Amino acid sequence: MSYIKQAPSAVVMVRPHHFTSNPQTMLDNTFQSTCNSKNQGQLAFDEVTNAVKLLQNEGVTVHLFEDEHTHTPDSVFPNNWFSTHQSGELVVYPMYAENRRLEYRKDIIDFLTNHYKVSSLTDYSFLVKENAFLEGTGSLVIDHPHKLAYAVESKRTTKTVVDTVCEQLKLKPVVFNAYDEQGTAIYHTNVLMCVATEFAMISLDMVPISQHKQLTSHFLQSHLEVINLTNEQINSFCGNAIELQGTNGRILALSQTAFNALTTEQKAAIQQTAKLVSLPIPTIESAGGSVRCMIAGIHLKSK
Repeated sequence: MSYIKQAPSAVVMVRPHHFTSNPQTMLDNTFQSTCNSKNQGQLAFDEVTNAVKLLQNEGVTVHLFEDEHTHTPDSVFPNNWFSTHQSGELVVYPMYAENRRLEYRKDIIDFLTNHYKVSSLTDYSFLVKENAFLEGTGSLVIDHPHKLAYAVESKRTTKTVVDTVCEQLKLKPVVFNAYDEQGTAIYHTNVLMCVATEFAMISLDMVPISQHKQLTSHFLQSHLEVINLTNEQINSFCGNAIELQGTNGRILALSQTAFNALTTEQKAAIQQTAKLVSLPIPTIESAGGSVRCMIAGIHLKSK
């Protein structure tokens, strides 16, 4: 059996033409702020354009899709509505905010099935009628080689759906809790943690002490070095990073905000196995998501 890689070499990104901070997600996303710039749409458009260029310079294949609609303010974050897997499975997810459900795009699904080996397409979006939600790789931080799916329970991550999807994908669910300093549940797992090939970045300070052992034992079994992040670093999106496969090795894509918040020691630990590639996306971050949210990794095999 071939080794399952953690870092994809191809990704899907969406360039919004009418970006704005989504009012429907503001209640439970404490990372979100109101962007006051009158030209925020153009700024976000330019930030995506630049980010794509920087990733392509590293040898990452970027499939870029345009979004010209005005009713999908969060379309720049495609990782929430679908995920792909080396088994050939393509999964579509039930999203919490009503206007985020409008992000589902048949053209992206068709592109993936035309260019990659897709063995099955499973659409769980109907579960919204049961008030059950799971927002893709925002809710699930997947350790692909070790078949683990880390998930923080929240309004957007329903445990029963985690279990259903993990059973289908043959992943072991690792469900836990995480809260910010105000005691608010972390809205997405991928703002709290990132799993790379040889390390994991996480803020254990936000996780109840009773659940630390469960997490650290999985990291140990997976031979991952743990880079512990502070609450302040999580607020600077340090956890919202993604490891990708470039031409000359693995890279860790993260925002300029996150890069600036990491310590020299943390950067050195990461750079043992992955080159740090920082993307300046301050306008997009005002919507409460960062680099990981913008990138939907393609784990499918090419046709």
